[in-house]
Amino acid sequence: MSILHEERSSDSPYIETVMRGRTLSDGSSIRPAEINWHLVFVKENGRAHSLVVGPQTTSGVASWGEGAEILWIKFKLGVFMPHLPARNYLDVEMNLPDASSKSFWLKDSARQFPDFENVETFIDRLVREEALVRDPVVSATLQDQLPEMSSRTLRHHFLRATGLTQNHIRQFERAQRAAALLKQGASILGTVYEAGYFDQPHLTRSLKQFIGYTPAQIVRMSRSDCQNIQDNIPLSDYDTNVLTNIR
Repeated sequence: MSILHEERSSDSPYIETVMRGRTLSDGSSIRPAEINWHLVFVKENGRAHSLVVGPQTTSGVASWGEGAEILWIKFKLGVFMPHLPARNYLDVEMNLPDASSKSFWLKDSARQFPDFENVETFIDRLVREEALVRDPVVSATLQDQLPEMSSRTLRHHFLRATGLTQNHIRQFERAQRAAALLKQGASILGTVYEAGYFDQPHLTRSLKQFIGYTPAQIVRMSRSDCQNIQDNIPLSDYDTNVLTNIR
């Protein structure tokens, strides 16, 4: 195992999860697509830097170097920074400028690097200063509580807050569900039906795009007693989005 990590949930309405990890050796892996964005803080060779990691629209390959300590803050869908539109960092890892060895610049202010325990305090300050906001329309829509507005207006809310369309998010969630069904022992044809795909080629294209593996590969991985599909893509939604920047 080349990465040690731990993850926790958060009671903040802005945060999905918080995770910290340490790379024990060089490595690489297939990574899945990602619909959430992250703030990431990396310490390596006595130097610290911060990144905004945008949603990843397709799966890919990631590599990382040895000896880095990383803190990931994964934000809930609908949370965004008004001064950094989500569409600007779609499929992008953007370095934030350093202010000192222990701080960085964000929205014209120097910010101290947070740690695993005080992330909520750090985020609360960003919210108070309106550097971080939440669009309730996005979260309500994803919970099938459709607001009374035109489809054009709804699309604008999603693109502004997530950089993605609602349809892209639904496709990603369906691919995750299909991968979970296969991992749990469902047949490929059964998964086509249960997850609502047209046919097997449609399922295969979707899983390759969003998960990085074909249905047959997922089945083989499950049957051979490998780690589950999310662990075979190291640290699931987090490390592979950012560790390409660590080397």
